[in-house]
Amino acid sequence: MPQARRNKAPQATAWAGPLRNSMLDRRTILAAMLGGTASLIHAEQPNPDGINERIETLVREAIAKGDLPGAVVCCAGTEQVYYQATFGNRWLTPTKVPMSAETIFDLASITKSVATATSVALLYQDKKIDPNAPVCQYMPEFNGNGKQKITIQQCLLHTSGLTPDNALADYLEGPDIAWQKICNLGLRSKPGEKFAYSDVGFIVLGQLIKRVSGVEVDRFAAKAIFEPLSMQDTMFNPPEALRSRIAPTENEGDEWICARVHDPRSFKMGGVAGHAGLFSSAGDLVKFGRDMLAASKGQSKIFDQATFDWMITPHPVPEQLPRGTRAMGWDHQSPYSRNRGESFSKRAFGHGGFTGTVLWIDPVKELVFVFLSSRLYPDGKGSVNTLAGQIATELGNEFGEVR
Repeated sequence: MPQARRNKAPQATAWAGPLRNSMLDRRTILAAMLGGTASLIHAEQPNPDGINERIETLVREAIAKGDLPGAVVCCAGTEQVYYQATFGNRWLTPTKVPMSAETIFDLASITKSVATATSVALLYQDKKIDPNAPVCQYMPEFNGNGKQKITIQQCLLHTSGLTPDNALADYLEGPDIAWQKICNLGLRSKPGEKFAYSDVGFIVLGQLIKRVSGVEVDRFAAKAIFEPLSMQDTMFNPPEALRSRIAPTENEGDEWICARVHDPRSFKMGGVAGHAGLFSSAGDLVKFGRDMLAASKGQSKIFDQATFDWMITPHPVPEQLPRGTRAMGWDHQSPYSRNRGESFSKRAFGHGGFTGTVLWIDPVKELVFVFLSSRLYPDGKGSVNTLAGQIATELGNEFGEVR
């Protein structure tokens, strides 16, 4: 595989010394961010129309604004890697560590799609569940306060009527008590009536996977998805041995959150939940995306084509005003799709994560787009959805040929 050219940005003032909340100085932090490198690696295509420079400019400007300290960007087809680059730094203090393609990230809500929704689809494929059936058919305790009519499909589409998040205090006594309190929740709206993006709905789906399969979502997904696809960097609760490869997320007291889930509810549940907790790398997400491309042709290692089609078929989002479409555990074209860009086909599906992660898969253009960053590091103020969408548009225009 040919080695692509390497671009280095001008060096800026390095940041040294321990970082504390009381010492966060945004200008100093930005100077540290800009001291990283930008490297193109493993790209198998030339530089059509200067796309390398355009993307590097976009990312450099975002780093300069403090939107992120660094990123890994990849665009791949069924066999080729069209574009892969790293930007900036993974760590800024006490010593700068440049971003690398092997960096592992807390995926946050991409957990919902890659782990939970895919696991639910496999249970459906094996005829272990009926997605149109009420959740309480499989978990009878989930039937009070109007919840007896909530279906599995409504949880996947965020139309269950459940609250987006219940109180963090509900999770402080561990996962068993947290589940009891979720079972006691009431509804915000009638099931199927409104769209409300809900972490609680996916915590319910994680519990469903455990109840039906007999194992937690982390073990089910590892056996049914990650192992068959050789996704060795993808897991919940990564071991300490991988810490040196993992991007930190946010400051917590005198320490950085690193190698453990950022989401507070998932953390209180032991790092394993249906809505958040999955870690992965760009290379592994490309493996996953490629299998989804194969599934669209009936060639997946894990999916029947009919199951795949069921999972990614768009459904209108119910609301008084048009709110776009969602798929089963995936975004399609909704208010959450700013990181999608404007050049993917109408069949593309994907998801973003609160920590600054993005995955989109386009079966028509045969593209997998991965954007991984840790936008909350170091000051909790970053923002990457617009940037990811701009890059997705560039890459989709350059490399996406409708087949």
